[in-house]
Amino acid sequence: MKLDRRRLRALRVFFDPGRLRALTRRSEVGLSLAGAVVGIASGLAVTGMSLVSKELHQLVFGIADEQRLSSSLIEDKLLLLTAPVMGGVLLGLLLYILAKRRKKPMVDPIEANALHGGRLSLTDSIIVAAQNLISNGFGASVGLEAGYTQLAAGLASKFGLKLQLRRSDLRTLVGCGAAGAIAAAFNAPLTGAFYAFELIIGTYTIVSLTPVVVSALVSTLVARLLAEGDFTIDIGSFGSVVPADYVPALLLGVFCAGVGILLMQGVAFIEELARKSSIAPPFRPALGGIIVGLLAMISPQVLSAGHGALHLNLAREVAIPALIGLFLLKSLASAISIGSGFRGGLFFASLFMGALLGKLFAYCGPYFADTTLTPVIYAVVGMSSLAVAVIGGPLTMTFLALEITGDFPITALVLAAVITSSLVVRSTFGYSFATWRFHLRGESIRSAHDVGWIRNLTVDKLMRADVKTAKAGIALEEFKRAFPIGSTQRVILVEENDKYAGLVLVPEIYANPTDVQDESQTLADFVRYRNDFLQPQMNARQAAAIFDKTESEALAVVNNLIERKVVGQLSESHTLRRYSEELDRRRREVSGEI
Repeated sequence: MKLDRRRLRALRVFFDPGRLRALTRRSEVGLSLAGAVVGIASGLAVTGMSLVSKELHQLVFGIADEQRLSSSLIEDKLLLLTAPVMGGVLLGLLLYILAKRRKKPMVDPIEANALHGGRLSLTDSIIVAAQNLISNGFGASVGLEAGYTQLAAGLASKFGLKLQLRRSDLRTLVGCGAAGAIAAAFNAPLTGAFYAFELIIGTYTIVSLTPVVVSALVSTLVARLLAEGDFTIDIGSFGSVVPADYVPALLLGVFCAGVGILLMQGVAFIEELARKSSIAPPFRPALGGIIVGLLAMISPQVLSAGHGALHLNLAREVAIPALIGLFLLKSLASAISIGSGFRGGLFFASLFMGALLGKLFAYCGPYFADTTLTPVIYAVVGMSSLAVAVIGGPLTMTFLALEITGDFPITALVLAAVITSSLVVRSTFGYSFATWRFHLRGESIRSAHDVGWIRNLTVDKLMRADVKTAKAGIALEEFKRAFPIGSTQRVILVEENDKYAGLVLVPEIYANPTDVQDESQTLADFVRYRNDFLQPQMNARQAAAIFDKTESEALAVVNNLIERKVVGQLSESHTLRRYSEELDRRRREVSGEI
């Protein structure tokens, strides 16, 4: 009995929130332990969502337990048509309820780490995961990876906020959640880790390496334990690679880059078409479900993410017309699904479509001398190249190929192709699928690199509120009596209604001797910057640009452009000093110094 009490007391001491917080904030070991906890949560979340999705597929489409939806033979054409529509109706009802109760847009892990210091709403993440399950479970042509990463990152962010982690550590923990999600989803810990580094954290550091890799490994082990390798991609047997094979692989990378750009623009075109239509958002998924259902009646392989269809097409010989037709159907179904409002991503869809493109390209292999590439290798190169064009992350897709094949020569071939694809997309288009959608919303971010601190470093936080003011109509002599030389450097003039009227430099007024000063001079002759001022919501970079443009050392801060009431004053030197301090702090975080 005493031993049990001692153990209980020891557990309470170990799991004490204060001790956990101190351990996590003070050491890399503590952050790594937090990454392990996040990895467990990520593995459970991925396994749970996958099981729910499979149950929905069995319930809605009546498929067997061991079957995948996209590889099943479903004879009931009416079911193929109505199931996505039912999912669209259910999702539309959920969207209608959310529109009434939640006004703020939902934030995904990339945006959270780029702009909000890793802060994610767990409630919103659960809602996104539920929407993704409804979309995927009723056959919409989207994958579950978006839901996996959203839920896992939301759990990680909530855990980090409970531990009161610093901004950089919280961003790392959100990356741990995403790493665990992708690692568990593909049974590929290296893929998950580099997905976090390239797409969620936005950079690789020594400090973030251990917790992210620990999370990915632990999550993979949890998923294997619970699902027994249910998430693996089996490509079967493949041939060898020779130097001559790099030429067609590079050409395939360029081709996949072009297709990826067209696919992203296609989704954006459908979304824009839906916005410009008179159709209310809650009704759009149902209409999109009708089109997806019609496409599924032609080929059920367009349904859901496409895991079964990928294995089906990798394992057998498929005629060129069938490959082209399936690719067109899948790309249209995916674009319609996302553009009409179904929740999900293009991660696995891009892998599936890339594999189809690779097999198509394989038929051009005889035109290249001395090549030895088999259709399976072309499929691996194609799936990696198209995925990096759409999703981003060259090393992520390279390690996915390595963990799928276990073959280093093929991995080197894939690396060359994905670098080519990534270079073409960045040079000609400049966005991945996620950042392209941010661009369409008016956001300027192109990665998860932390730029939120710049936006948080606002004029409102930098300015001084205790400023010297005077009425614009005051006489010059009266002004001198109120503000003798040495009392202050600057005085802000305001009109009778307290509206900003300009700024006066006190030393300028006393610069000329009184005996030579023109008696006709008034205070208005010394007023500067009548239409140059700052606003509280401006960030430090914007303020520095205005200082440089006006060549001023300090400016007044007004509440808005209409009332123009003075709320403070900000100097250029203080702005640049604080900006430099924050910039140096981020540099030291990246380098692992803090």
